[in-house]
Amino acid sequence: MERQHWRLQRDVMISNERPSPFGRRPYDQPRPPSNEDTLKSGKIEIERKTFVFTLKENPRGRFLRITEDVGGRRDTIIIPAPGLEDFKKLLDEMVKASNEMPQKKE
Repeated sequence: MERQHWRLQRDVMISNERPSPFGRRPYDQPRPPSNEDTLKSGKIEIERKTFVFTLKENPRGRFLRITEDVGGRRDTIIIPAPGLEDFKKLLDEMVKASNEMPQKKE
């Protein structure tokens, strides 16, 4: 099986303001059931934010769902499992840079 190589893109902004090709689901309709299995889950709280990391699997493959909850408002990103190593490398670079740079005084 050929491994996919993921390119890291830096300083790229993607707009989420374009309409979905799937249309909108009315708020009063429940989401359709999904065939997702939870493999592992963990939660951390940082300041006033809660982050939930959930490793899941569905018929299309494994993925990591990261959900940020701030006072009831939730945002989620999903990273496909083949991209987790590249995601971790970039995150490690950001942690290292944050630790090496002095904080700016306000």
